Amino acid sequence: MARIMVLIIGILMIGFIAWWFFGKHEAKTETAAFASDQQDVDILVKGGYSPEQVVLKQGVPAKLHFTRTDPSSCLDHVVFPDFGINQALPQNQEETVTIDTNKPGEYEWACGMDMFHGKVIIK
Repeated sequence: MARIMVLIIGILMIGFIAWWFFGKHEAKTETAAFASDQQDVDILVKGGYSPEQVVLKQGVPAKLHFTRTDPSSCLDHVVFPDFGINQALPQNQEETVTIDTNKPGEYEWACGMDMFHGKVIIK
């Protein structure tokens, strides 16, 4: 009986892990706010990124303001490979990343360990 319970619990845990890493999860999307001919978006870094997707208008200077409250060392950097950005994110401090919005498209960002992701959509 104990072996059956362990087997059932093991199968449930494997299913949960597969759903967590490979299942489709709805990503929070936010459109940048305009102020003084500039776009700004605040992103909270706490167990991931919130919002995970940011929509920016092409040709308007944009700044993403990251505030990391998560103590995890995985989230202490944000990397934008398409823009050549690898920015340190000190805990409990706002760090600003300037994005070049001249070229439309979808550009991903990730934590330093490439475990947590986000996306910038320039339209």
